[in-house]
Amino acid sequence: MRKTYQASPVTLPQHAESLLSQGHRLALVAAHTDETGPRVVYLFVSGPPDTRVELHVRLDPDHPQVPSLAHLSFPAGRFEREMRDLFGIVPVGHPLRRRLVRHFHWPRGWYPMRPDAGPPPDFGEQEGPYPFLEVEGEGVYEIPVGPVHAGLIEPGHFRFSVVGETILKLKARLWFVHKGIEKLFQGRSVAAGLPLAERISGDTAVGHALAYCLAVEEATGTEVPPEAQHARALLLELERVHNHVADLGMLCNDVGHGILNAHAQRVREQLLRLNKEVTGHRLLRGGVLPGGAALRALPDPALLTALGADIREIADLALRHSTVRDRFTGTAVLHTAAAREIGCLGYVARASGIADDARIAHPFTDHGTRLTGSVHDSGDVLARFLVRAEEIDVSLALVAQFSEELRAPAAVLAPTPAPGTGPRTGVGLVEGWRGTIATRVELAPDGTLARVKPVDPSFFNWPALPVALADTIVPDFPLTNKSFNLSYAGNDL
Repeated sequence: MRKTYQASPVTLPQHAESLLSQGHRLALVAAHTDETGPRVVYLFVSGPPDTRVELHVRLDPDHPQVPSLAHLSFPAGRFEREMRDLFGIVPVGHPLRRRLVRHFHWPRGWYPMRPDAGPPPDFGEQEGPYPFLEVEGEGVYEIPVGPVHAGLIEPGHFRFSVVGETILKLKARLWFVHKGIEKLFQGRSVAAGLPLAERISGDTAVGHALAYCLAVEEATGTEVPPEAQHARALLLELERVHNHVADLGMLCNDVGHGILNAHAQRVREQLLRLNKEVTGHRLLRGGVLPGGAALRALPDPALLTALGADIREIADLALRHSTVRDRFTGTAVLHTAAAREIGCLGYVARASGIADDARIAHPFTDHGTRLTGSVHDSGDVLARFLVRAEEIDVSLALVAQFSEELRAPAAVLAPTPAPGTGPRTGVGLVEGWRGTIATRVELAPDGTLARVKPVDPSFFNWPALPVALADTIVPDFPLTNKSFNLSYAGNDL
């Protein structure tokens, strides 16, 4: 159930504080430009039971500003900075005035999400370099890393302030890959929006496609058949497994156990080939469709059993190796209180004792009794390894369960709703492999996409990485970074 309330800039903090005190979390903030002027939508969610509350705030077109909620919610402060950089809406009273999304080559006063933004202007250096906080003291020096890296990864700049090898402070500077995803959605048909959703973060094709489709279906009043929802759940778990397996191997590789990484990547290759059999694409694109799902084949139960045994053996070998376990244990601890204050999601949160899972809090189908949460409270690299390993077992059991209920090849789609039906707005909440994905959609009168706001869990989890790295050593950065494995593309839309 989704409830919508109108709030004014004056009453917004009171409403937000009330919802947060009731156990809701801020999942999304979306700015809009209506004919009457700017409007901001705040989405608060909780569950179980699945509860969603929207606050709509209309702003003065001549002076678009809202009171900052940063003192109530850390994620709110980041959403506000993003909104200021992209729309020019000012969060009054925000404690951090420096830009978040904007880079030095964006001219002052240019806001790309405004209707009158026009084409991208020429690059320049109007705003100067990013104002990094400098740590001073005897023996303190800086190590800059990136944004261009040696490996085939996306760009991000990390600036370490260290004494010896001990990290005093890490500042991560992201937003080097801004693609204008939100702007690209506008004016597309629902069908044309799907390939864009699948590519928000390439390793999360199912998660983002499903969140988009759920939002569109709510907006149009589409009732998706249960069989199609089960097929979607199967695909979501296949995506979780192949990503978690890759992470298990690369975590082992970062502590010098390359042979376990080789075996993990061998298993992942089998999973990617299975993905192609199931949907025709190694990353499972094309399986989730607006109104339903399409499967070309079902996973072989014997193969799932064999892969499960293989993965458990790899994890067991890693944990029984003293060097691997010692390097994982106590490294880069993210304490529960910090994870909760930052608003962490997914395996990062569950490794720090926070049992949040959208499959339980916001279910789109019945997962049965095989969905059991994996939660650890040590908050270190070991906990993030264990959560992944245990979630793989659960995901493989769910894949086997849903496979028994489905048939393939088959495309199961809902009947097309009558034009103009539905509330014209919708929200999709999905437990992607990194954590909860939230997508909000508004449709234009002609049925095209007026506004799509996706939020990847990496947006919530990136600020936790520097916190976990405080008082660790520089050589542990690659290991810690992989244990979080955050998306650059999903963070910077």
